[in-house]
Amino acid sequence: MISARVAIRLLEIQRVLVRHGLDELVSATHLYRPLRFLYFLQPSTWFERRRGASRGERLRLAAEELGPIFIKFGQAVSTRRDLLPPDIADELAKLQDRVPPFPGAAARAAIEAALGGPVGEFFGSFDETPLAAASIAQVHAATLKDGREVVVKVLRPGMREVIRRDLEVLYALAGLAVRFVPDASRLRPLEVVSEYDKTINDELDLLREAGNAAQLKRNFAGSPLLYVPEVHFDLSRPNVLVLERIRGIQISETERLRALKVDLRKLAENGVEIFFTQMLRHNFFHADMHPGNIFVLAEDPANPRYAAVDFGIVGTLDPKDLEYLAGNFLAFFDRDYHRIAELHVESGWVPAGTRVQELEGAVRTVCEPIFDKPLAEISFGLVLLRLFDIARRFRMEVQPQLVLLQKTLLNIEGLGRQLYPELDLYTTAQPFLRSWKAERASPRTLLKEARRHLPELAGAVRAMPPLVLRLLREAEARRSLLEVEAPALEALKRELGAAARRRDRTIVAAALLVLGGLWLGMDAQPWWAGALLVAGATGYLVARR
Repeated sequence: MISARVAIRLLEIQRVLVRHGLDELVSATHLYRPLRFLYFLQPSTWFERRRGASRGERLRLAAEELGPIFIKFGQAVSTRRDLLPPDIADELAKLQDRVPPFPGAAARAAIEAALGGPVGEFFGSFDETPLAAASIAQVHAATLKDGREVVVKVLRPGMREVIRRDLEVLYALAGLAVRFVPDASRLRPLEVVSEYDKTINDELDLLREAGNAAQLKRNFAGSPLLYVPEVHFDLSRPNVLVLERIRGIQISETERLRALKVDLRKLAENGVEIFFTQMLRHNFFHADMHPGNIFVLAEDPANPRYAAVDFGIVGTLDPKDLEYLAGNFLAFFDRDYHRIAELHVESGWVPAGTRVQELEGAVRTVCEPIFDKPLAEISFGLVLLRLFDIARRFRMEVQPQLVLLQKTLLNIEGLGRQLYPELDLYTTAQPFLRSWKAERASPRTLLKEARRHLPELAGAVRAMPPLVLRLLREAEARRSLLEVEAPALEALKRELGAAARRRDRTIVAAALLVLGGLWLGMDAQPWWAGALLVAGATGYLVARR
């Protein structure tokens, strides 16, 4: 059963949709089935309509009225012009940075309360008219006392309570989906909502966003691909964030970029490289890459550079998921559909009993037709829809931990489609993936990993002598026990004793081999001591074989 608070909010959502002439969405939504009778009984259903505006505008106005969660959904789908009619995509794009603002005086008051003094004490100037307003916060232009330009991001008042209420609604809808929608449990709606719960609550902490920005800036330090603004931690608080101001061109302004003769092909290819760099090399990716958050620095049009803002949502992956995901990308670009099927079974993303050959054939059917085509002629959004059909057939469960990455990939494709529709995604991405794979297997990377695990290895080496001593004592105890056995067991006693001694010596030799390898890997002196340990231990182990 849903709570009274959730029921009231559902009815409020229904009223907003009806008021904006979107009641067909209510009547078509299966999740409202338990409350459907209330929909037909309400007078607003019969009389209240606003059909004067276009359908795109009505959708945008409804999302703005319903709040941040609905706005964020509109932002996410607005980049997918291959999936949406132009009138709807154009209107939803306005949600990226043109949400109605809250009063500038309220923003000033929030800043002063957070910093503990008047704005003039901390800033040289502060503009109460916002530069941009989004679902969670809005941004004001300011200067520091030394004249440097900054932006001040301020959370909307009462945002935590609004989000808490709508998360309750999402949990309730997820529960209704599990109960009333066939096959919903495979989609794991409750886990997906739980993942979103963590994501959006992280976004409400602007100090966390400051930390994300600093990490991303460190990751791309010196890179010609992406610029990240400097964070002013001394002026930032949980509800106030102060960043260096970016003077760039919003990436959605493609006509302006063309007028400046910006190399859009290079820009699109760089976007693909940034995505894979964040995912594979850094395992730390900007997960809110809609056009309102991405700018272009076009001082050198032949070598344009991205600049990012709004770091409230970032993603990371478990190393195991990352390995499987990279393997899937590589197999996809190699058209190795058998390997894709194997990886899905190995990772547990499909049930263990799935026949690899059947899954391979299904994936080939979807993926093969899109190769050797430019981005303008394919849609990964539509490919994903067909892959969802495969997922249903093979009982593939949604992986909540990958939802943010999938959303980011769709955003990147949407941006690439707008910038340079002829982009060859395979030619751009495949060399990067192969380079990453080669790096992962290089001696330098292996040595780096060994050094990272040096404390653990050193601890294992320190623990080795007591372990060897204990094993020797156990072997001695076994020999003592066998001495009182019947004479018929004498041969067995000798064999067991010899096996125990061989095992103990092998353990000691292995420990010496590890110690010698660490000695050489750390460039310790004298180097020949490590070499002697490795040579001696290797010689013994080879002789044992």
